[in-house]
Amino acid sequence: MINSNKIMEHGWGKSQQEGDKRFLPGLRNRVINQFWKQLVIWICILFALFPIVWVISAAFDPANSIAGQRLIPKNASLINFEKLFNSEQQPFLIWMYNSYKVAISNSFLVVCISSLAGYAFSRMRFRGRRTGLFGIILVQMFPQMLAMVAIYLIVFRIGQYIPALGLDTHAGLVLVYMGGSMGVNVWMIKNYFDTIPYSLEESAMLDGATPFQLFSRIILPLTTPILVVVFFLQFIGIYSEFILARVLLASNDKFTIAVGLQSFIADQYSKRWGVFSAAAIIGTVPVMILFWLLQKQLITGLTSGAVKN
Repeated sequence: MINSNKIMEHGWGKSQQEGDKRFLPGLRNRVINQFWKQLVIWICILFALFPIVWVISAAFDPANSIAGQRLIPKNASLINFEKLFNSEQQPFLIWMYNSYKVAISNSFLVVCISSLAGYAFSRMRFRGRRTGLFGIILVQMFPQMLAMVAIYLIVFRIGQYIPALGLDTHAGLVLVYMGGSMGVNVWMIKNYFDTIPYSLEESAMLDGATPFQLFSRIILPLTTPILVVVFFLQFIGIYSEFILARVLLASNDKFTIAVGLQSFIADQYSKRWGVFSAAAIIGTVPVMILFWLLQKQLITGLTSGAVKN
């Protein structure tokens, strides 16, 4: 008789070998896939960090040359920062103040007007509602660059009757920025309003709340995340915008930081890359701090509006 234990051991060993043959190739494939994923991620990280590191290196390099720039400067110093703040022809602090004034005022006005318009499109039913929504999307399909000449002429004509809103004024620039970004923000806030249950407003209406009280005391507190998102995206876009500001602003003391930075490298024979890099670093720090303070609200606002309740 054949020993049953030997048969069982033989069968167990054979099945274990077959299992190892199936497991090892799968493990090898997972390791290889993980390796390539990590490699691609690190390449993307290095590709994104290299310009930042290079700008930081140029800011501390007194050589003031891109051709002979090294990743780690030989004689690192703060001379570029001293030139930046001591220059009378390039008032960097005034440019930063102008950028903050234009970006904050524009962002605040856009949030206020877009929230009112988004609430109307989300909760109210009126004639022309669908046409208005379609028109907003249609206008946003065309970039502002196509209307650059028309924008310039409109602002020029407005300035002849209302000088405070004409060319070379921050108020006129703010109005142009508002007109170009209002549509997409209205859609973002309107879609977020659609996720809020209407039963909350019905309960408040039974208690005698007016439409303005519904909007200000019930809807707005619930939509804080998307309002923060709109404010932050608008602030970043305006703070770093160059083309419209360069076309509509002419005075040196009216420049924003994006337009002012061009003056450091505009001259063909005396490009000050070190001072330019120092100004770029200082101008980026406030945006990084703002993002760090509002990152929780940004994540909540960007994710909540995409989920239907």
